[in-house]
Amino acid sequence: MAKHAFPDSFAHPRYWLTWLAIGAMRLGAWLPWRFKMAVGRVIGLCAWRFARRRRHITETNIRLCFPERDERQQARLVRETFIANGIGLIETATAWCRNPEHLRHRVVFKGQEHRAKLEAEGKGALILGVHFSTLDLGAALHALYFRADAVQRPHDNPLFARFMDRARAPYFDAILDRYDLRGVVRRIKEGHAVWYSPDQDFGRDASVFAPFFGVEAATVRLTAKIARMTGAPVIPLIFHRNPEDETYTVEYLPPLEDFPSGDEVADATRINAVIEAAIRRHPEQYLWLHRRFKTRPKGEPGFY
Repeated sequence: MAKHAFPDSFAHPRYWLTWLAIGAMRLGAWLPWRFKMAVGRVIGLCAWRFARRRRHITETNIRLCFPERDERQQARLVRETFIANGIGLIETATAWCRNPEHLRHRVVFKGQEHRAKLEAEGKGALILGVHFSTLDLGAALHALYFRADAVQRPHDNPLFARFMDRARAPYFDAILDRYDLRGVVRRIKEGHAVWYSPDQDFGRDASVFAPFFGVEAATVRLTAKIARMTGAPVIPLIFHRNPEDETYTVEYLPPLEDFPSGDEVADATRINAVIEAAIRRHPEQYLWLHRRFKTRPKGEPGFY
């Protein structure tokens, strides 16, 4: 955090757009609920129309992952994905700039008994997360019921990184760098639950190839490695927006049994299957805008 310790430098003009974005998030967090959702929808539609590179990535991902849908259905899902992620930006602003207690009445929390049992036994756990558009709001709502640590990648913009870290700090007991394996293992062994989302492409060296929606995807080995090093259960946590009644579902699934197996590919395949099943509930709410299939097996051409 030392590189973020000089707030005077944040007055430099190169940070003015960042300050504007932070101000917009603070303002957006306090909009009336339905107006807030409408603004998020407009943001998503604007991105769908003008963010051509991200739209290409999203179109490619959806074409690969939903071959059973025709072109019109795929195009509809692309558009719905941008809308959901636009709303997700407003939800993130709400999570970072307001006390989530005002949203408790909108939470439907399922599977609490799975986490409560681990806490009663004094066990640490590895929480298996997913990059839904509701990620940060889901974390804030989860914190109304359970505490956890989080693993994240530091943001490249030091001003925004400072804002993000301070905004997330109330919802987590500790925020760990994604490369701090020793810290993750230590916290779990001390009885903490650590939230880790392995559904992004971290490159060939950190991964094995395993199917994700039927496509070979570079899948990190770290999930099984942490479980093996700590002996801790891996417990999936999923959440999604319910547009029909303006609520949010937060749900713990049962801890994975017989995991890890010792077979890296089999373990990665199993993790991907759990994540895929969660995504299929509300596929438009997943972060299809990132290059999930960036790294390809040797000799195979890229998709993007």
